[in-house]
Amino acid sequence: MADLLEVGVLFGALALVGAGAARLDKSVIPFYILVGMALSGSVAGRLLEGAPPAVGDWGSAFIVEPTEFVDVGAELGIVFLLFFLGLEFNLDRLIEDRDRITRAGVVDLALNFGVGLLLGWALFREPLAALLVAGIVYISSSAIITKSLIDLGWIANDEANPMLGTLVFEDLFIAVYLAVAVALLGGSGDLAGAASSVAVALGFIAVLLLAVHYGTPVLERALRTTTNEFLVLRAVGITVFVAGVALALGVSEAVAAFFVGMGFSATSKVHELENLLEPVRDVFAGVFFFWIGLETDPATFGGVALFVLVAAALTTPTKLVSGYLGGRTYGLSPRRSARVGLGMVTRGEFSLIIATVALTARGGRLGAGVADDIYAFAVGYVLVMSIVGTLLMEYSAPFERFATDRFGTE
Repeated sequence: MADLLEVGVLFGALALVGAGAARLDKSVIPFYILVGMALSGSVAGRLLEGAPPAVGDWGSAFIVEPTEFVDVGAELGIVFLLFFLGLEFNLDRLIEDRDRITRAGVVDLALNFGVGLLLGWALFREPLAALLVAGIVYISSSAIITKSLIDLGWIANDEANPMLGTLVFEDLFIAVYLAVAVALLGGSGDLAGAASSVAVALGFIAVLLLAVHYGTPVLERALRTTTNEFLVLRAVGITVFVAGVALALGVSEAVAAFFVGMGFSATSKVHELENLLEPVRDVFAGVFFFWIGLETDPATFGGVALFVLVAAALTTPTKLVSGYLGGRTYGLSPRRSARVGLGMVTRGEFSLIIATVALTARGGRLGAGVADDIYAFAVGYVLVMSIVGTLLMEYSAPFERFATDRFGTE
């Protein structure tokens, strides 16, 4: 019963702050993150520690713990957000844009991953720590950016193409990066083990690409039904199953969901799937953003607050620049290229995944203090950059005017 009450508190809180965000005409994402933080044991629990017993007992009912439901719900949020991203970006479009995706992605990688390596080395003087920090500050949040594109109505605009293309490049790179990082931090630093993990990741991605290319008739038959209920169940079943297999093999579930979405995008049911699954996506996306807040303990920020602020100050401009250059690669105007840069600032789920990788090496390949500092930094950095990124997208007009005045309309 306690778990059900916690779930009720979670969804009730999301509904209340969502209504508040809508009334203020603001993005719901920062509100979801902040209410998750407020109802966590690290915030609400501490506030109730000195309260009278009656107040403490009553208040404890409104504390949400990171239960298995919340953890799985957050993963489903990532899966459905990236599934919808795949629905918007079919394989033909990916192949057609491969040159532009590669050029924009390489600029994004060189600038942001490179700055991250330098930043990590300057702070920790350890190669593995620098590698982790580089990944944390490099990878933009596919989930949060996709949600913001949908909320702001940018998903159908020209600036969505370079953003989605760069996200595809990043997600593919991070699948290989995570395999290498996990192998190197596993204790032995065995390059053969790293190569094996990378081979599995690349092999699974290759299988998904082949399935997307040749599997449209199979997916078409799988979705052939006369009821919406079975259509939803079959689509969700296929998507979550493939994402689960990917995760079990050490490949990002988000990358897998993206490719499944691309597979469904070539079927005749794509518009029905978008309409039927949109509420499901938004519900679990809310759980995902709530989970980010729930996992965020403000008390851990004290020792890394300056680090977070320095990283935010350095890496916000690098994403703005690389995103702008990516937009220009696609032939967009300075105004729309500025939107691309603003949209790529947000960091999120992958940065947190990299942070958990650091914790697995705590006391082994990484010193306990270094691992804890990297984790605390990642959580604080994601919180800051998720809020900054969504606000930059929401209030993009001044930046668009600056780009137009400085670089012209073409």
